[in-house]
Amino acid sequence: MLRIALQKKGRLNEDSMALLKEAGIKFNVGSGKLVATCADFPIEVLFLRDDDIPQTVANNVADIGIVGENEYQEKQYELTIAKRLGFSKCRISLAIPKEENYTDLGWFNGKKVATSYPVILRNFFNEKNINAEIHEIAGSVEIAPGIGLADAIFDIVSSGSTLVANHLKEVEVVMKSEALLVAAPGISADKQALLDEIIFRINSVNAAKSNKYILLNAPNDKVAEIVKVLPGMKSPTVLPLAQEGWSSIHSVIGDKQFWDVIGKLKEAGAEGILVVPIEKMIL
Repeated sequence: MLRIALQKKGRLNEDSMALLKEAGIKFNVGSGKLVATCADFPIEVLFLRDDDIPQTVANNVADIGIVGENEYQEKQYELTIAKRLGFSKCRISLAIPKEENYTDLGWFNGKKVATSYPVILRNFFNEKNINAEIHEIAGSVEIAPGIGLADAIFDIVSSGSTLVANHLKEVEVVMKSEALLVAAPGISADKQALLDEIIFRINSVNAAKSNKYILLNAPNDKVAEIVKVLPGMKSPTVLPLAQEGWSSIHSVIGDKQFWDVIGKLKEAGAEGILVVPIEKMIL
């Protein structure tokens, strides 16, 4: 049995649960439950605060966890990053009152900065030779300048709306964060095999999201030209149609290439182009 630690509520919880569900791992979650099991995969989930997940995994209470990179960097436990998951993205930034005239990092010398991430901030200031006073607070960091507790803040920024609401402006991005799948060092071979299976499923889900399946019809004298346009996983599939002299061509196109390829296909004589989402993609 593999044990995974997940955030108990919030955006990271929602994104993590959605990804695992798409990977065929569905938990029997009831209202207020802090532990849940999966009916068709040997895994158990612990629902925790995001900042408790690194320690829980490092102490082998959980074997793996999904945690924000900001918490991973802040807690500094020896964990293995099994996979970068690419969701719950944000940045950790320095912000100051919007009326302040900011020129460079030297502004922070002698200033008091409120944050929930003192380790990350201290390392950054040391690297940049900035002498500032770091004031650690647990929450509501953005109100600190307004009530005279600090001159600036260092906190998570997603849309920036919270900063605007508190009359602050973002002046320096210190780090960018995303969800990480982390593992305890030295997990058993059996548990590593289960972790590898989870990563395999996640890769299949992510590959499907970034690709489209395409079907089109073309006259036989245009097939060779169209095949050159289509990227394909190896090469496109070409099947004869009931109508003599025509073929159906099937392939996979990445989202980033999609519109460019579609235009070239039309120029090459493709007709009846059909685009279909892919549920899973096994590479």
